[in-house]
Amino acid sequence: MKKKILFFLSTMNIGGVEKSFLSLLSQFPEDKYEITLMLLEKKGSFLEYLPSWIKIEEAEWFKDIKSVIMDSPQNTLKKYLKKGKILKSITFTINYYRSKYKNDRNIYYKEVFKDIPWKKEIYDLAVAYAGPTEVIDYFILNRVKTTKKIGWMHFDASKIDINKKLYSHIYSNFNKVFTVSETAREKMIEQLDISEEKVFIFKNIVSEKMIEELALEKIEDEYSEGSSLKIVTLGRLSLEKGQDIGIKVLRRLIDEGFDLKWYCVGDGKERKYYEQLIKEYDLEEKFILLGAKINPYPYIKMADIYVQPSRHEGYCISLAEARILNKAIVTMRFTGAEEQIEDGKNGLISDIAEDNLYLKLKELIQNKDLKSKFEKELSLQKNEKNYETEEILEVLEGR
Repeated sequence: MKKKILFFLSTMNIGGVEKSFLSLLSQFPEDKYEITLMLLEKKGSFLEYLPSWIKIEEAEWFKDIKSVIMDSPQNTLKKYLKKGKILKSITFTINYYRSKYKNDRNIYYKEVFKDIPWKKEIYDLAVAYAGPTEVIDYFILNRVKTTKKIGWMHFDASKIDINKKLYSHIYSNFNKVFTVSETAREKMIEQLDISEEKVFIFKNIVSEKMIEELALEKIEDEYSEGSSLKIVTLGRLSLEKGQDIGIKVLRRLIDEGFDLKWYCVGDGKERKYYEQLIKEYDLEEKFILLGAKINPYPYIKMADIYVQPSRHEGYCISLAEARILNKAIVTMRFTGAEEQIEDGKNGLISDIAEDNLYLKLKELIQNKDLKSKFEKELSLQKNEKNYETEEILEVLEGR
């Protein structure tokens, strides 16, 4: 009999979490597993990359609570009153302010999920893969019938805004919680009231073969033209990814006479802000936002230098991908960076500061021998662990 596994993510938009999920999913054979992927919203460019045998469900109930979660409590209360839901408005108000007073979002979600039914199917394993995502983690814990429940923390718990009481409660009631690096595990244990025995490391699966093949795809745009030294960064356009630091560093380097172009692959909520910043620093022709790309690997392969200016990460997948493509790398010293890059051996690690990133990048631009050294060192390293399906299930289920 096939094992039934439920994975829960927000969407299948282009992103590191979604990419890592696709790599994990590729390890499961159709003849042994019945896998259901639940999404808060069934959308995203990565949907087409899901295997045809995977059952995809949209959380229909999410549309009923989305406005409650996203809107201000005042607007939610007005909507309840307008619809004549007097009792609902009273209980919502009481529980909202109780959760605020006690700083415990568990009280709030108990109210929000009051009318959300249990999922009918019974599973061997349920995985809240997109963590930390409050709605997903709460649903897996409180509305799914399964033998085992697993959570996933993809970020540095000390750098993101999570309700500690809520997550201490949820993760303490999961069978296991996975983090994506050793440092991320340490940070999570520091931040949350959770037993160390429940927290494990599961580094994101990155396929060397797939990335190397996709990197051969030809690209027909301005990126493939010109003699300027190409710097590339891959990631969502957001402040935590640090593209704003890159803009300021590039201005300084160009002012010193370096012929450079910096390309950013990715999109996100800060795009307008970054466009304004690029204009402010007069870099419209030098710091180029390429937008999201389903296949970003040709851009990394054709780059001279890869820079990861993130302020924080969990386990940076794009850094692992740049390593696979043997790129000379400069990265910030975020969580997990030193588990991938040895400063001075296979790349350079910068403090999370503009001045230090400027000095490190300038050093790599000027020192061609150092750049060649890093590329050679990375070509000698094996980046991919050879996973077996049974090994993954042993880790997930603790068999």
